[in-house]
Amino acid sequence: MHSSRIPYGVADLSEESDHATPTLKWHSFKGGLIEVGHPANEENLLDFCFDNETPRHKVYLEPFQIANRMVTCREYLEFMSDDAYTRPELWLSNGWDVMSQTDWEAPLYWERDPGDETGWRVYTLRGWHGLSLLLDTPVCHISFFEADAFARWRGCRLPTEAEWESVSSQVTPHGNLLDTGRLHPAMANGDGVDQLFGDCWEWTASAYTGYPGYKPLPGALGEYNGKFMSDQMILRGGSCVTPADHVRATYRNFFQPATRWQFTGIRLAV
Repeated sequence: MHSSRIPYGVADLSEESDHATPTLKWHSFKGGLIEVGHPANEENLLDFCFDNETPRHKVYLEPFQIANRMVTCREYLEFMSDDAYTRPELWLSNGWDVMSQTDWEAPLYWERDPGDETGWRVYTLRGWHGLSLLLDTPVCHISFFEADAFARWRGCRLPTEAEWESVSSQVTPHGNLLDTGRLHPAMANGDGVDQLFGDCWEWTASAYTGYPGYKPLPGALGEYNGKFMSDQMILRGGSCVTPADHVRATYRNFFQPATRWQFTGIRLAV
């Protein structure tokens, strides 16, 4: 029996970065008629996909812009500092109901800490860290409701899953995934549209439904995806705890919109 060990000493959250976080910029895409979904067929049986990634089909996209990186803790702290958690005009109705019931005031695993210059500390898989250490890393453990509210606060929106796939299908999947051993989102450092894979699952504006022509598999296998196509939102891209061989442009993850325990974050679109 084979086992592998994650090299926990490979990355340290306290390491000083040798680069600055890229300024948030926009990349434009012309849209048009595209194809999304996994090209599954009997001749390609070794290229695994889940049934909810099929059938491949055509989608028409209007021209759009997408951010070059994910939203950082620093940017999210600005949102919090603008009293966003107390402003109902920023929130979807269901999101405001959840807020009223839970008293959220920050992402999951954030705790007030007067000893840190930001006033907050964050619990990670490596223990507690002052938020000041993580300001330029992607904000994580965010619900769909929080992601949507942040986007509205910035005058933007979340990308649709088709927009996200049209961009990510143009690059080879790579990034801060489980094999790096970091176990937490890292700063952006690439050119173009960075952080598409790894770091955080990215909330999209798309509800989880079957693609046109989708049919659940017969028997018990049909319980795996088909029965969950209700009241859930699509996420894309994998996270810092996703195995590298488990991500691809067509992979559709899904959670209920109030879910925060996963490494989930925000990418903006307009």
